[in-house]
Amino acid sequence: MHTLEIIVTLAERFGLIVGGAFLLLTFAPVQRIGFSPVQTRQRTFFLIIFFGIFGIIGTYTGNLVFQSVANLRAMAVITGGLFGGPLVGLGAGLVAGGHRILMDFNGFSAWPCGMSTVLEGLAAGLIRYRMGSQAMDWKVAAPIALVGESLHMMLVLALSRPFAEAVELVKLIAAPMMMINTLGAVLFVEVINIFIRDRERRESLQAQQILDIANHTVSYLRSGLNLESARATAEIIHKRAGLAAVAVTDTRNVLAHVGAGSDHHLAGHALRTRATRKVLRTGRSLFITSAERIACDHPGCPLESVTIVPLEKSGIVVGSLKFYGNETCPLNRTMFELAKGLGNLFSTQLELEDIQVKEQMLARAEIRRLQTQINPHFLFNSLNTIALFCRTNGEKARELILDLALYMRKNLNSTQDFVPLSHELEQIDSYLSIEQARFGDRIRIKMDIDSRCHDVPIPPLLIQPLVENAIRHGISGLEEGGCVAIQAFCGDGHMHIRVIDDGVGMDAATRQDIGVRHRMEGQRQGIGVRNCANRLEQIYGPDYKPDIISEPGKGTSIHFRIPVPIS
Repeated sequence: MHTLEIIVTLAERFGLIVGGAFLLLTFAPVQRIGFSPVQTRQRTFFLIIFFGIFGIIGTYTGNLVFQSVANLRAMAVITGGLFGGPLVGLGAGLVAGGHRILMDFNGFSAWPCGMSTVLEGLAAGLIRYRMGSQAMDWKVAAPIALVGESLHMMLVLALSRPFAEAVELVKLIAAPMMMINTLGAVLFVEVINIFIRDRERRESLQAQQILDIANHTVSYLRSGLNLESARATAEIIHKRAGLAAVAVTDTRNVLAHVGAGSDHHLAGHALRTRATRKVLRTGRSLFITSAERIACDHPGCPLESVTIVPLEKSGIVVGSLKFYGNETCPLNRTMFELAKGLGNLFSTQLELEDIQVKEQMLARAEIRRLQTQINPHFLFNSLNTIALFCRTNGEKARELILDLALYMRKNLNSTQDFVPLSHELEQIDSYLSIEQARFGDRIRIKMDIDSRCHDVPIPPLLIQPLVENAIRHGISGLEEGGCVAIQAFCGDGHMHIRVIDDGVGMDAATRQDIGVRHRMEGQRQGIGVRNCANRLEQIYGPDYKPDIISEPGKGTSIHFRIPVPIS
């Protein structure tokens, strides 16, 4: 054969190999195992066999020349090394090169051909190891194939005998094999890159769709899995995913069914399909493509395929999410993966709903605990003060009793999550009236409240403990007393609140101790400040912790922010 004939023949067969690889890569199991981002033994073994077999096919598609074979092994083995690394490159080289040696053990060029294949695969794998994913580039594959096939020809000259025939063989096959294997490695690498980019594009679109659906359903699932939240969730998915039907169930009943089959898959009614009961029992997702396996007990049900994924809370199956397909809107593997992704997100949201309930209970318990810390001490002192005024000024005593009643009523009813600032200020006014009656002119109060702040919601019992702390620990110990200023103003989307006193102040160690989260029991001083800090951080996040400015003998200033709801 002439060199041109060999080039033409190899080019034709190279096209068949690349076409076959392209077709094989479209199969989902090949993509799922071979293109998984996770490095596993199963994936490595699969890639060795995959590229090794294509290397063997490259041998059989070659031309018999001078008792040797002009072949296409190198393009598959080099691509395997660049894609899978040293183990895959070496393994594929051993499979394809070993086959070449075994098929013609004592042949004219069997050993140099087999050895060069192993070396090419290993070299490509080592380059992948050094360059990482950047090695999967035609600019890298081309020189490796060119140099590798040049080495191949040198080994043939060095090891094949008789030498004269080896020279003639190299003259004839060197150019075709170097040319076609280089071109083949380039195209093989690009074919795989096309599939990788396509997979990433599909995964990106799927992730966007999952996040879009989750963004619109999260507010409903916060209330748990019930008829209302299930109906809203199913409607959103049905509209955005373009499915024949969507259903949500608990462990016994259908909570919602939107789309085809809604005439007999009714919300509040018992489950109708064996497939759903199986998922709820086993906790494993199913993808079913036949109406018989769905096993709906209603004759003429239009649903022909379904993906069913379990919904879990704390590791226990509490329901299921179902995507249905019919003749005009069939399901595919992409929808199965979408359902599993949403199922995981919904399960997480259901667990967060439990955490949210616990946090609300904890917040209410924290308010009650703060009440028990304030009330006995304050009540004892207030009653003593009122008792003194009963002897000297009955009218003043009457006013103080009303102030105490108002304060205690608001304090005991502080079980709401939020109250208007005006509500908190009324309670502070009642508290201050009693304290001023007790301490007289030693306590002076200044209030500067922006009128825009009165209706801003805040957690209850947030400011009053700070005011009490300022009086008890800031100015009551001074013979001349002092001033407590309360300021509130709105700006930059927040309500800013300051409680300032000109009392004894705090040293650095005390300020640092107050800032330690959850340290509530150790010291008496600063309980109100710690409580305020803990609750602000729990409700609004760490960015909303109060700022404390204080020095011994120079008073204390506490500033914090509350987000203002957009009306």
